[in-house]
Order: sequence, then structure tokens, then C-alpha cells
Amino acid sequence: MTGLHGTGREPDGLRFGYGTNGLTDLRLDDILVLLAELGYDGVGLTLDHMHLDPLAPPGELAARVRHLARRLDRLGLSVVVETGARYVLDPRRKHRPTLLDPDHDARAARIGLLHTAVRIAGDIGARAVHCFSGPAPRDTSEEAAWERLAEAIRPVLAGAEATGVALAVEPEPGHLLADLSGFHRLHKLLGEPESLGLTLDIGHCQCLEPSPPEDCVRQAAPWLRHVQIEDMRRGVHEHLPFGEGEIDLPAVLGALREIAYGGLVSVELPRHSHAGPAYAASSLDCLRAALTPR
Repeated sequence: MTGLHGTGREPDGLRFGYGTNGLTDLRLDDILVLLAELGYDGVGLTLDHMHLDPLAPPGELAARVRHLARRLDRLGLSVVVETGARYVLDPRRKHRPTLLDPDHDARAARIGLLHTAVRIAGDIGARAVHCFSGPAPRDTSEEAAWERLAEAIRPVLAGAEATGVALAVEPEPGHLLADLSGFHRLHKLLGEPESLGLTLDIGHCQCLEPSPPEDCVRQAAPWLRHVQIEDMRRGVHEHLPFGEGEIDLPAVLGALREIAYGGLVSVELPRHSHAGPAYAASSLDCLRAALTPR
């Protein structure tokens, strides 16, 4: 079916999305309509209790996934599934458990969430599933932590391959896998599988990578499956609206065009839901303005 709004609106091929974790006060159906009407091409869907609860009873979850697939198709929106909800697995500990949790059962809960995310992604036609490593446990050696991460990722990667969905790990400041070099270490540990992709957060590049964000885009090109974008300052992990940080947005978008990146470029403002619709509108204006030759 052809969507009501279509995709690929930008003449240079870049496609913009907005993350649902920055619109947590809205119903998911309302988010999709808002983004389509604003002119977005897609949505970064964070699986969480207020939008699409991955821990809902199987029958209820399946019905909601079918409904979501129909809505995305009708509105012409692409989607990436993200798994960074703060308290989806543990109501008291942010982002826990992780793939590095020393407790086997706790680790299995995170792996199970990723398997669910992969199945949902396949059912709604998502390009990729995003994940992250989590911080290294204090009483675990670095080598053991990396081996544990690789062991946890392997079955999820196999499931993603069988489903035809890319698994795209995100380097996250403060985590074991914190930067591009960490991604390459995991990639090598797993035998350099083509199916393991990368989620590149442009703000994180500004925060801690040795190269400017636009150069990080070029370095990441062969593995890039999803891009998150916002403004940020060097050395400070705080997601900011465009214009409040230090990122050269035209340079970053130029690098994405240069590598012919075809996935979503999703705005990531998880602490701005109090004014989410306004930030969604102004963010798209900033992105489009940055595409105009200087």
C-alpha cells in the first residue's frame, strides 16, 4: 500500500525521524499522526509501557503490533525499533538489567527483550533494532566483560539474521561499548559478521570521540544502520535541542549525504517530552535549514 504521506521527502535522499522517547506524554497513534503531518519520514520507536509495551501479554502485544504495522503503512512512515527505555525491565534501576549483568537470569531478561524487539521489528517492517552494552560491572575484568557481551549478543544476532532485521549496537558514554573503537572490538570478537550494524548517535560523537562527528560518520559508513541526532557539547553527555550545543549540523548532514546513507536520521531528545510536539516541529525546521547550501 502507498502511504498517505510517502517517504524520502528530502530531495537529497536523507530521511528524518523523531524518537518516541521524546514524546512520552502522547499516545502512540497521536505521535505517528503528528510526525507524518509535520513532514517526518519515520519514527524511532522505543519499546516502553506507554507506547508499545514489550512485556504485555502475548495476545495483546500481537494485536497492538498488527495495528501499528497498519498505521505505519497508511501514514507512509518508516520505523526503527529502539530498546533504551529507562525502566522497562526494572522499575527501580535505570536501564537494568544489561547484557553485562553478572546474574545469568537478569542477563537473560535483557536478551529476551531484544529477541522480542527483533520479532516486533520484523512484523512492522523496521530497518533495524537498536541495543547497547551497559556499563562494565565493577567486579568483572575488562576481558571477561567483553566476552560476556559477545556471548549475550550472539543469539540475538542469530535471531535478527533469521528475521532479516539488522542489529545495530549503539556506543553509549559510560558503557563498556562507549565509542567506535568499542564497536570494532565487539565486531571482531563476533567474527566480523555483516549482520552486526551500528547505531551512531551524533551527539555522542561530539561528546567523546577523538574525531569530529562528520568524520565519525565517514568512519562508520560500512556498518551504519541507524543514526540518532541532537546537539551536544564536548565532554558533557546531555542531549540538547539544535543550536544549544557545538555540533556543525550542516557538516554532519553533508557527510551523511556523501556516504549515501539511506536509513533514518532520528532526533533523540528523551528529556524534552514536556514540550515534545514543539521540539519535533522546530527540530525538523533546523534539519531542513541545515541542508541548504551555505
